[in-house]
Amino acid sequence: MIGEINFDGLVGPSHNYAGLSPGNLAASLNAGSVSHPRAAALEGIAKMRANLALGLTQGLFLPHRRPDRAWLTSLATDPAGAAPWLRAAALSASPMWAANAATVSPAADTKDGRCHLSVANLMTMPHRSHEWPETLAQLRLAFADPAFAVHGPVPPPFGDEGAANHMRLAPGHNAAGVEIFVHGVAGGGFPVRQHAEAGRVVARAHGLDPARTLHVVQSEAAIAAGAFHNDVVAVADGLTLFAHEQAFGDPAGFYAELRRMLPEVAIVEVPASAVPLGDAIRSYLFNAQLVTLPEGGQALILPAEARETPTVWAWLEAMVAGNGPIRRLELVDVRQSMANGGGPACLRLRVVADPARVDPRFLVDEAKLDRIARVVEAHWPDSIAPDQLGDPALWTRIEKARAALLDLLELRELI
Repeated sequence: MIGEINFDGLVGPSHNYAGLSPGNLAASLNAGSVSHPRAAALEGIAKMRANLALGLTQGLFLPHRRPDRAWLTSLATDPAGAAPWLRAAALSASPMWAANAATVSPAADTKDGRCHLSVANLMTMPHRSHEWPETLAQLRLAFADPAFAVHGPVPPPFGDEGAANHMRLAPGHNAAGVEIFVHGVAGGGFPVRQHAEAGRVVARAHGLDPARTLHVVQSEAAIAAGAFHNDVVAVADGLTLFAHEQAFGDPAGFYAELRRMLPEVAIVEVPASAVPLGDAIRSYLFNAQLVTLPEGGQALILPAEARETPTVWAWLEAMVAGNGPIRRLELVDVRQSMANGGGPACLRLRVVADPARVDPRFLVDEAKLDRIARVVEAHWPDSIAPDQLGDPALWTRIEKARAALLDLLELRELI
């Protein structure tokens, strides 16, 4: 049966704070701190358990090879000889942010009636630019069924960062929806991650109806304030768009077009007078999972930081006490991910499909999460300090940890 599957990226054993993303305020602020890969992965597993408890279908994407020795070889170096920033880029655990894995169009929206996935190229950041081949390999395994079409990346020079800059609104999983591609133009000195043409390429590749597709500009103010992806200032689910007043370059024009295409849409806009843009970004208010629950109604799955930000929590409490579509708040602790610049929505890629068509090795239940947690507890490093990134013993431990996970999940073909 067609439904929404949330695929979370498991935090890898190389999780560290190297501060590799200019414009990502949390990542820059925590650069040089000691990370805790084991705790980070267990936080992510707890988040997946919480989704299962809500009755949601849960999937998993796996850590990539780290250090990425092949990438360093292509740069005519190796872990021992690489400059420190290149070594850090080769050790990055950023594939855990599955929202950047791909852009997904459900079968109800596409010309050929298949679910289409286009792997993101992530070319604007060196530490992420080498992710897509391994992400593509996982996508082609997980979605090998003919019900899916998996596409390669948008070619350079058009930067594409996947579902973090894409939203879909529809009255149901089996109903045609409106797909929204959000791109940047200027970022107040910060790099713009999503190119306008990338969204158009993906829309054409997926066979989307131009009459039900929107290409929207993210506001320069949002990017300059640290909203490096649209999902830091807006999120959508079902017929609900939840966004900050300053999320888009032309909100009035965007909302008018959206209401013309989908008259029943509910736009929940948070005013800057109630929640300043800086508070929204620091708390990752919008980097929440907005989900439709099996029993009906919508819930926001929020980072714990939302409750710790007074303006944000006051607005949320008032919202759920009202008559709007979002009536439930669920808090999760993903502090290790948050400290590197990614909240609950960053950690997941939503795919609307029949779970029976997905390779079961990429789906999880409580028992499988128990087994994964045991591997994490046995093999993931407890901590990684910045001066350890050049330690060959750490590289070996990271590689062995990932191999133990792949053995458990019977996915040795990804070694």
